[in-house]
Amino acid sequence: MEYSMNEGKRVEIEVDGKLYKRRAIKTHFVKQGESYIDIMNKYVVPGYSEGDFISISEKIIALCQNRVVKREDIKIGFWAKFLSKFASHPDTGVGVGETIKMQYAIDNVGLPKVLWASFCSAVTKPFGKRGVFYEIVGEEVSGLDGFYDHVWSEYRDIGIEMPANPKGVCNEIKEKCGVSCMLVDANDLGQEILGFSDDLKGIEAHLKEFIKDNPAGQGQETTPIILMHPVGSAEE
Repeated sequence: MEYSMNEGKRVEIEVDGKLYKRRAIKTHFVKQGESYIDIMNKYVVPGYSEGDFISISEKIIALCQNRVVKREDIKIGFWAKFLSKFASHPDTGVGVGETIKMQYAIDNVGLPKVLWASFCSAVTKPFGKRGVFYEIVGEEVSGLDGFYDHVWSEYRDIGIEMPANPKGVCNEIKEKCGVSCMLVDANDLGQEILGFSDDLKGIEAHLKEFIKDNPAGQGQETTPIILMHPVGSAEE
């Protein structure tokens, strides 16, 4: 089996004293309402070996689960327009500097909490502490993707929410496809493990190290699945 990665990413990686080869698995452009079990069976199972495991982008699972909000269904009000003027504009996706995501935050956690988060962010930002707003409003808001078209035009008018029951999804994939997996939210600035199948508990403390360089990429790679294959001890 040939192992290859996206440009600028290494095939071999050492984690906890062991060597692994990684393979970026290219898929079609996954759309809303597809079956993630069918996707695993089509793209992963044929090249999967005992001892392997995969990381899966949270975006394709959320799309399969229809965890989508439409631009036309979000009515932007005064506070979203006002507060978004003072927020930052990240390069990795839509942030609350965009009025539509600020309105999404207000709709999901309420205006009082958003006002408090905005105040705390304004107070702490001069001291170099960032991310306070999202710590307060929570992962449902911070995890919203989409509403931008600089990478995929298909995402211009939809927002993709966090997937439901990440751990359950991973265990379902393990049960139905025989594939050990973790569900991740990753970009070039940071990575988070949202859930993993029960059989990976032995290495859970090291899971983030496998994707610390965001191997799935940030653009139009269409490689939302990364396979990790153990090849032996790093000292061998």
